[in-house]
Amino acid sequence: MSGSRVRRVPWPARAAGVLGAIGAGCVAYGILVEGKDYQVRRFELPLLPPGAEPVRILHLSDIHLMPGQRAKRRFLAGLAQLEPDLVVNTGDNCAHLESWPLLIQEFGDLMQVPGVYVWGSNDYKTPRLKIPTAYLIGPSKPHQQEGKQVELPWRNLGAAFGAAGWLDLNHHRAELEIRGTRFAFRGTDDAHLHKDDYSLVAGPAVPGAVNIGVTHAPYLRLLDGMTADGLDLILAGHCHGGQVCVPGYGALVTNCDLDTRRVKGVSTHTAGGHTAALHVSAGVGMSPFAPYRFACKPEVSLLTLTPRG
Repeated sequence: MSGSRVRRVPWPARAAGVLGAIGAGCVAYGILVEGKDYQVRRFELPLLPPGAEPVRILHLSDIHLMPGQRAKRRFLAGLAQLEPDLVVNTGDNCAHLESWPLLIQEFGDLMQVPGVYVWGSNDYKTPRLKIPTAYLIGPSKPHQQEGKQVELPWRNLGAAFGAAGWLDLNHHRAELEIRGTRFAFRGTDDAHLHKDDYSLVAGPAVPGAVNIGVTHAPYLRLLDGMTADGLDLILAGHCHGGQVCVPGYGALVTNCDLDTRRVKGVSTHTAGGHTAALHVSAGVGMSPFAPYRFACKPEVSLLTLTPRG
């Protein structure tokens, strides 16, 4: 038509639209694809006495199970096929009042394997609604808005673990013999809720045993105490591997005072003249109010302990 004009959208608005579309695509990918791409990561750690038989540890953490998560439940149901010698569960198992019987059901034959466990913050109460990007600001504040949370049946879950013979390490010590090797465990309650008191289990490592520390959130005060006491290995979760990571760079946050370099996988920690192996699980799940991952797939870890040297 003569005299008509084509209205051009200013470039800032066009750029904002493109960025918004990219962001929405990333979120959709994180929810629909990567958030359900469950992995088994494998590590080998030479921590056993010379001549000992290898011991396979299945490290579970941060499952955050909801009843409708069928893909996650299928993944959990297949874990017994890994044939671990020991299961270590570092907490945050359920995110719904009705999840705990489903969790025990899907664990299946894993419940016949020796196991130890500690609680995380979301074993005690349901997750709370918060701004999904708040994790970029800093560690979450568990004392805020507690009135909006509901207590989870963690005692029921603990009773089911106990009935299967799994050992409660929340401020307890325990020993097991696995494949001819003596293991000495110590653990704490959740540090993110400030329920931890390492002094209740502190002390020198048990001579002649492989000493393992177990806790949910890898705050430095616990890593320092366990390492200074001469423990060989520390297992933790909580951080979700950063959950939203930058490809080629890694995690942006850890939700505690651990550095981002050690937010998942195997590393070391040094304190008091000792060095311990450290494994932080990136976990299987995430809060139902932030149900996405990016460049950080959900996982369990199979740690094969082998003889030193």
